[in-house]
Amino acid sequence: MVPALAVLLWMLTPLGAAPASAGEISPDPGVVGESLVQNLLGRDYMFYGDEALHYAEAATAVGALRFADATGDETMRDELIDRYEPLMDDDNALVSRRAHVDMSVLGIVPLQIAIQTGSRRHLAQGLSFADRQWASPLENGLTPETRWWIDDLYMVGMLQIQAYRATGDVKYADRAARQLAAYLPRLQHQGGLFWHSPDVPIFWGRGNGWVAVAMAEVLESLPADHDLRPDILARYRKMMNALLPYQDDNGMWRQVIDEPEFWPETSGTAMFAYAMAVGLEAGLLDKAVFGEPVLAAWTGLSGYIDDNGNVGEVCIGTGKQNDLQYYMDRPRVSGDLHGQAPMLWLAVALQ
Repeated sequence: MVPALAVLLWMLTPLGAAPASAGEISPDPGVVGESLVQNLLGRDYMFYGDEALHYAEAATAVGALRFADATGDETMRDELIDRYEPLMDDDNALVSRRAHVDMSVLGIVPLQIAIQTGSRRHLAQGLSFADRQWASPLENGLTPETRWWIDDLYMVGMLQIQAYRATGDVKYADRAARQLAAYLPRLQHQGGLFWHSPDVPIFWGRGNGWVAVAMAEVLESLPADHDLRPDILARYRKMMNALLPYQDDNGMWRQVIDEPEFWPETSGTAMFAYAMAVGLEAGLLDKAVFGEPVLAAWTGLSGYIDDNGNVGEVCIGTGKQNDLQYYMDRPRVSGDLHGQAPMLWLAVALQ
């Protein structure tokens, strides 16, 4: 846990706090993280249709690997590495080489393993995804996988910044920054939040969460003197501040952020809290302003986790549609990896 959050967590935890209710898990980040990792290890793979591993599982795998690293649990780490060994085989059903952001992002898993273990084999496989994404760049320098959807900022930005973390080669940081710098002004509303896409002016919760996490992950590692850093940082801070008025009394954000009649949604809430936690750790945000919202979100989210490590009230996968009722009517499920992933990221940040 970062020092600022460690102190705040101690200050905000009431003495003699009651244990979790029956059917709920303890709110301790270590307990939550352990439960969510074991939940992942006990599952079948989540597929993207019948084509490849689902991007939501790739994001969850990164969180699980980071949790194993943060806790020094080598047995857990090795079990996770074994689970994702099929990603090392291009002929395996978990791997797709189709040029699409949801397929390319799978490279974040072998890259995370390479970062933690130094494995050259995992590094080579992870870089093959990152380099293929830029095999035939557009005239504007962006990846041909560009489609201007809000989710893309994570799918592209996270893959390329992971490649930079694993190699130190600035070309990968440049790619991540260039993609974000192109997307952000096109999708960010003047108030600071983000439309689902240029033709869908709706502030969908998890969509905004992908943006928040993408900016936080990239800024955490982007060189301090990078020429695109000031604009990305300004847009990140603008978004973080724009989120604060919409956090409810239970620490949650809603399925559509600015619509008070919508239901509290866990995946977006966890993403926003994680993006803020990363900003606190990196010194990008003021702990006096953002420390309590992070911990309020964690407290609220903890009440949605059952004792099997399933996060409830997760919006299922959602395409864009210029219709508020469409977002209101999206099914809410428990244990969906879209929600498991950011809860793991946040548990690591607070662990």
